[in-house]
Amino acid sequence: MPKISALIELSRIDRFAGTMILFWPFAWSVTMSANRFNVSIEDYTLAILSGFFGACLLHSGGCIWNDIIDMDLDALVERTKHRPLPSGRLTVAQALVFLSMHIFILFFMSLHLNNVAWKLAFLTVVPLTGLYPFMKRITYLPQAWLGITLNTPVLIASTIFTDELSTAAIVLAAGGWCWTMWYDTIYGSQDKKDDVKAGVKSIVLLLHRYTWSALLAFSLGTVMCWIISGIINGSGAPYFAISAGGGGLLLARDLLTMDLDDPKSCLRAFESNGFLIGPIVYVGCLLDYLL
Repeated sequence: MPKISALIELSRIDRFAGTMILFWPFAWSVTMSANRFNVSIEDYTLAILSGFFGACLLHSGGCIWNDIIDMDLDALVERTKHRPLPSGRLTVAQALVFLSMHIFILFFMSLHLNNVAWKLAFLTVVPLTGLYPFMKRITYLPQAWLGITLNTPVLIASTIFTDELSTAAIVLAAGGWCWTMWYDTIYGSQDKKDDVKAGVKSIVLLLHRYTWSALLAFSLGTVMCWIISGIINGSGAPYFAISAGGGGLLLARDLLTMDLDDPKSCLRAFESNGFLIGPIVYVGCLLDYLL
């Protein structure tokens, strides 16, 4: 029997920032959609709770699959060589069984979705999440694929209450893509020295000394998409002041204070996206909906 602690570590349940980073764009989108279509608080709450549980499963399942594919590479990186699979605490067969449980529950949850939302959910789980671990072997821009994968839930959220995909959601997903490029570039900066040794391709190695400039561009793209999406959606003052304004200020703060050569500083900046920036943007969306 696999140890519970090893399964928890494999699924990253104990590293909750990653789950929240996946959940927040969905929450922003479903809240903006509920606002636009005057959805009842009961239906909105059910959608938020389902989205949160789905984000937990999708993040954990994605981490399990990623670790299965990357087991040999993880053994070469200092930060990851003690994970359950490369260290031998779990077997691949045990990991696959655990992954199958996640996929089964996600499939069961998807049965209540309309046709458009179901197709987007299938796209997220199967080809996008399934192919992501291989991207770092063929391109220096695996973050670009990850950005698409993690922000299709934005589109799913916009089709929960209607089967039409809104322009506001597409723009918000584009902002989510920029946000993913932002925080995953910061996250990848932790491993840049080990990635060279392991032969892993990463945007950080591609950008090299231009990393800070790229992060500036990603942050500006994120905020601009937040603003444009809000305009299209007909959002009010709480959204623009708290979500776009507050979120933008927090991005600027991290850009100016983090040290890209210090792994601890990079981890703090990465986690602030899940525990501070994401929630601030959500609060603005929520107040706009409630008021």
